[in-house]
Amino acid sequence: MTTQNTSLGIWLMVLTTLIFSAQDGLSRHLSEATNVYMVTMVRYWFLAAFVISLAARQPGGLRAAARTSRPVMQIFRGTLLVLEICVMVTGFVHLGLVESHAVFACYPLLIAAFSGPVLGEKVGWRRWTAIGVGFLGILVILQPSGGVFSPLAAIPLLAALMFALYGLLTRKVASTDSAATSFFWTGVSGVVVATGIGMWFWTPMSLGDWGLMGLLCLLGASGHFTLIKCYEVAEASAVQPFAYLQLVFASILGIVAFDEVLRPNVALGTAIIVCAGVFTLIRARRQARS
Repeated sequence: MTTQNTSLGIWLMVLTTLIFSAQDGLSRHLSEATNVYMVTMVRYWFLAAFVISLAARQPGGLRAAARTSRPVMQIFRGTLLVLEICVMVTGFVHLGLVESHAVFACYPLLIAAFSGPVLGEKVGWRRWTAIGVGFLGILVILQPSGGVFSPLAAIPLLAALMFALYGLLTRKVASTDSAATSFFWTGVSGVVVATGIGMWFWTPMSLGDWGLMGLLCLLGASGHFTLIKCYEVAEASAVQPFAYLQLVFASILGIVAFDEVLRPNVALGTAIIVCAGVFTLIRARRQARS
């Protein structure tokens, strides 16, 4: 059994968010140079190879990793994640890293809101209040009455809804399947869907962009590896608040590399969402302990 080390888990989560932020920046660049579907497909080729090689090294091998009592739900999870990635990267291209991540940051609040009807969990008035405050933060970002609302903001909001549903289904299958099994099905079912879509959008790339594509794939595998290690050494509830650092790192990358601008209302709304999200995580942790 792995020794629990919360401090190490926090640093691994910080590293994971840094890796995923770099991945987002490369995904935006490559999707602008080619298209979202091809980039997602090639990413999944590498991810599937990583998942299969990881599963083959585990006790019982591929057969044990593939054994699930909920194959339909596992396949649906994998499909949902592929589509969510396509939607989110589309948001990066059309809206930018800063504002896409600002809106997407509401996904923990969506998980908390839907955990009742989907998982049968009890959501108390404190968490409902935090959820409401968080959605006020989204309104601050969108400014629907200020004349600057863009329909493109619906793209990362849709991605947040999809990712929240993916997270809830992951928790649901966790009652019967191991994390290794869920990870296996995420990669294997995902690569089938990604290839089925992406093969119709194949676009020639320059040698330099192929190098960046290779780096993107390595970052994806590295990020999943550090995330797995993070959850091995620390409780998810202890490290999850630090996942919000991806918003910070991705925003810095958007401003520096893509000349994006951090508008005051986006900064304020994001701060409100993050505070509300951290509160819901803390409340969930306390309830789990009690």
